[in-house]
Formats: sequence, structure tokens, C-alpha cells
Amino acid sequence: MNVRIFLLGFLLTGGLAEARPGVVQPGIDVLMQDDFRQLSGARVGLISNHTGVARDGRSTVQLLHEAEGVELLLLFSPEHGFEGKLDIAVIGDNTEASIQVPIISLYGEVRRPTREMLADIDTLVFDIQDIGTRFYTYISTMGNAMIAAAENNVRFVVLDRPNPINGIDVAGPVLDDGRQSFVGFHTIAVRHGMTVGELAVMLKAELHLDLDLSVVRMSGWRRSDFFDDTGLTWINPSPNMRSSTEALLYPGIGLLETTNLSVGRGTATPFELIGAPWLEGAALTRTLNERALPGVAFEAIAFTPDASKFMGVLCQGVRIRITDRDSFEPISTGLVIARQLLLDYPDAWQTDNYLRLLGNAKTLEALLGGKDIAEIEAVYRVKLAEFVRRRADFLLYD
Repeated sequence: MNVRIFLLGFLLTGGLAEARPGVVQPGIDVLMQDDFRQLSGARVGLISNHTGVARDGRSTVQLLHEAEGVELLLLFSPEHGFEGKLDIAVIGDNTEASIQVPIISLYGEVRRPTREMLADIDTLVFDIQDIGTRFYTYISTMGNAMIAAAENNVRFVVLDRPNPINGIDVAGPVLDDGRQSFVGFHTIAVRHGMTVGELAVMLKAELHLDLDLSVVRMSGWRRSDFFDDTGLTWINPSPNMRSSTEALLYPGIGLLETTNLSVGRGTATPFELIGAPWLEGAALTRTLNERALPGVAFEAIAFTPDASKFMGVLCQGVRIRITDRDSFEPISTGLVIARQLLLDYPDAWQTDNYLRLLGNAKTLEALLGGKDIAEIEAVYRVKLAEFVRRRADFLLYD
């Protein structure tokens, strides 16, 4: 596939160096330990944000700025800005204060680097923590930047990071071809079970990009790892993604937020609860608990969001508590909730925009048609199996 994958330790051991369990070295640490050899002589544009840090907390910006033989010329920021604090529709350009390098927003007037932006750059480096869900937009920013790099003969380097909800479990509908968007960049499952490096390899191959792509692999990461297995420090990837628990809930609960339902934005625990002024939380809680879904329990709750949907309005709802993350199925759980809302509130629950994140018309048709969960999941099972087979060719870790 003409993709170079740098493996720290091959020169010394003849094979991949194994970090001790629980100590994952992300791509920036591997690059640093290899004396930045892969970027020697490069004129770099860095696509990153506040999550781009080494194990010791030093930022990728600072490390590349100080690296001998590396010229860091430009920074690019994704949704939520370079500091990861903004939750607005359009973000402007800025300047990185500590090293006075311009920051170009890829969540503003443009979402893909232009030829002019790349004129003085020969290498784009991507270092952002993803959360493992198709509609989380950092992977869309990466895909757009890869296309721009291919079109402008710029090398692309991914400093890989863990999938925080593990790299084994794959679930949910595959995006319909033709429905690609910024919240659905490629035809992958909702829960894709891949790292950003693996996704980059897939995008290069399946989008037929004439691109010089390199992935600086992590050391020590195992596909079965959740984020708290890595020994890395959790940094909120975005303002409302505040824990690895919320990341695990997001593939299923996040699907619901295009409807007239609060998913907890404006509370202390986004994606850990749902509610609305028109909902009877105690009744929905009883019904959901009667389903005995694996790895999850539900509690009735009342809350008043201080931002976002239903700001300042009392909502009745349900708190979602993961009891066993290994058996918990976030997307199945989200679909069970959606089906129950349709049954209990056919007039109150508004589903006009539900397809935007779901991305699969036949799945929505089955849901709205009153099918049970087994029938709904059967609708996307074949495409999901095809995705799992496609995905196998691009996996970089055991």
C-alpha cells in the first residue's frame, strides 16, 4: 500500500519494541525517542490541538518547535479550536502565543488546507486524540487534510494515538455511500474500532490518494485497551467529552442529539443522561431496566441544563450507568432508547434530523417502521460485516 510505518526498536531488537503493560507511548513519544528522524529537514504544518501532548505533558507544538532539523511553520486547528475550549459554529484564525506561529482554523471559512496555505510546507503532521466514533469530526479534519496534501504533493505524517474505547469492538450502521459529510467522512461503522493512524491508511487506499503517508506507531498499545489501560492522562478532547465513560457512551447516546432530546450538554455529565420537558423519566427508566440490557442500568433523574438544548428548562430523564464496559453495547443501547421513545412519545419525539448522524437510511426506515431491535440490527449486519473485512487490511496493532 506504499505506506511507511516507523517502528521504534527494530534497529536494536530486530522487531517491535514492547513497552511494559499499561505504559503506552503515543506517536509523538516514539518520534521523540527516535530523535525526530522521520521529520529531519522537513518544513512542517502541524494539525493539532490541546490533546497533542507527550506522556510527560509537553506539547507536540513545543517539541517540534525545539526539534533540531525540523522547521515548524504553521499550525492548523480542528473543531473546538487549538485549545479545545470553543463550542461554536465558526472558529477564526489565531496565533500560538508561546512560539508566535500562526494558527489556521479548519473549522471556519475553510475546512481543508488550501494551496496557498501549503505553499511553504512540505510535510503535514497530524496529532489529535480521537474518541472512536464516526461522527466525531477530528477524523474528518484529518481526511480533508490528507486530500489537500495529495493534491499539493505534501507528505502526510500521523502521530498515532489510542482508540480510547478499544480497537476490537466494531458496531453500528455503516455510512451510506453518498451521505458523506463533515460528520460522516467515509463509509465506516459508527463505532469503527480503529486508531487515527489506521484510519489514515484506510483513507489513502480507499480514496485512491496519491499520497506519501507515514504513520508513527504507538508502542505498547493493545487492541483490547480502553483508555484507562494505557497509563496516559485523560485530556478532554472537546468541551463536552469529559471522561472515557462519556466516550464509550457517545456512539449510542450521541446519535440522539440531533432530535429534540437533551443528551446532557449544559450539565456536569454530558452523554451520561438524556431528558426533555415532555418526557416522563421514571416511566422510561422502568421500561429500559426491564429490558435487562447488558452492562448498563438506568436511573430516573431531573435536571436543568445551563447551556445548549433546553437551557434553563427543567427536564425529566434518565441517567445511564455503565455497570460492565466489556459487555456494554452503546449503539444497541442507543437504538433501544430510540425505539422506546418512538413507542411512548410518537408525537412529541422529533426524528427529522436523526439520519444526519446515523447515516444509514435503511436502519432509520426499520426504526421508524416499528421493527424490533433484532430486526433493526439485521438491516445493517451485512454491511457491517463487509466493513470488518475491509478494516482488517489496515490494522497496525495486535
